[in-house]
Amino acid sequence: QISKMFGTVVVGVGIAGLARIRDLMNPMPSSPSEHLKLFGFVSRRSFGNINEAKQISLEDALRNKDIHAAFISTENRSHEETIRMFLEAGKHVLVEYPMALSAKAAHELWEMAEEKGKVLHVEHIELLTEEYKQLKKEVAGKDLVKGTLHFTGHVLDENKSGFPAFSGIARLTWLIDLFGDLTVTSATREKQKDKNYSRMTVHFQTANKKPLTWIEERGPGMRREKKINFCFTSGCLESFPEAPRSSVGLFMQDQNLFAKKLLGQVSKEELAAEKWRILRCLDLAEVIQQYCEEPEKIYS
Repeated sequence: QISKMFGTVVVGVGIAGLARIRDLMNPMPSSPSEHLKLFGFVSRRSFGNINEAKQISLEDALRNKDIHAAFISTENRSHEETIRMFLEAGKHVLVEYPMALSAKAAHELWEMAEEKGKVLHVEHIELLTEEYKQLKKEVAGKDLVKGTLHFTGHVLDENKSGFPAFSGIARLTWLIDLFGDLTVTSATREKQKDKNYSRMTVHFQTANKKPLTWIEERGPGMRREKKINFCFTSGCLESFPEAPRSSVGLFMQDQNLFAKKLLGQVSKEELAAEKWRILRCLDLAEVIQQYCEEPEKIYS
C-alpha cells in the first residue's frame, strides 16, 4: 500500500507562513498531515533556507509537477491573484481568511476550483479555538433575544488588509456559525485619520428578526480582545465560558482538515455547508462595505 503524498509549497512567510512551515515539517504522528510533504516556500524577500525548508521561485512552484498544493499566507490584498495563479496551474489551495476582498472574486475562484476539480480551503482557525467550541456548546439550543460581539485590536494597514468587514470576517463567521443566516439592517463607520482610529458598527437581524450587533474597533495601543453580550430567553451570557487549553495547535488542526479534504475524507454535506458559510460571509462583508461607504443621505 503506497500512501498518497501531496507536495506542498508555502507562499508568504509572515507569522502564519512561518507557522505553516513549522507544522508541515513536523506533522502530528498518524494524522492526515503526514500525507503532506513540504517542497519549499516562496517569498518576495530573500531568505535562502528556513530550517530545512528551501526557498524556491514562484515560477518553479507553479510549474513543478511534484507540487500539488499551495498554502497561501500572503497579505489579504494579494490572496485573490495568488489563488488564481495556483488554481490555473492545477494545484489545490489552502488560503488564510479572507480568501478575497470582494464577493465577486470569491465566487469566481470557488467556481474555478470546482471546474478544475481542486480543493479550495479557507483557513478559519477562529472556529477551532477551545474558547469558541465552548461558546458554541453554551449557545446551542437557546433562543436569542439580542446580542453584541465587540472586537478591539491594533491598527491595520487597510491597503494591505482590506476593508474592516473583510479583514474582520472572523467575527462575522462566528455570528453566522452561532446564530444562522443574518441580514444586514445598517452599517456605519467612524474614522479619525489623525488618531489612526476606526470603528465599524454593523446591525443584523437573524432569521427570527432578532437584533445582533458587531463592532470592530481598532486604534493605537488597543488590546486584541473580544467582548460578548448575548441575551437569551433564559438569561444573558456576558463572558466566555471557561475553556481548556488544546493540545493541538490551531494551524495544525486546520492543516489536518485540509489534508482530509485532499484525501477525500470529508463528506459532501460538510463541504457544501462550509462553502455556503464562507461565501455567505463574504457576500455580507461586501454589503457592509457598501453601507459604510454610501454618501451620507441628506434629508431636506
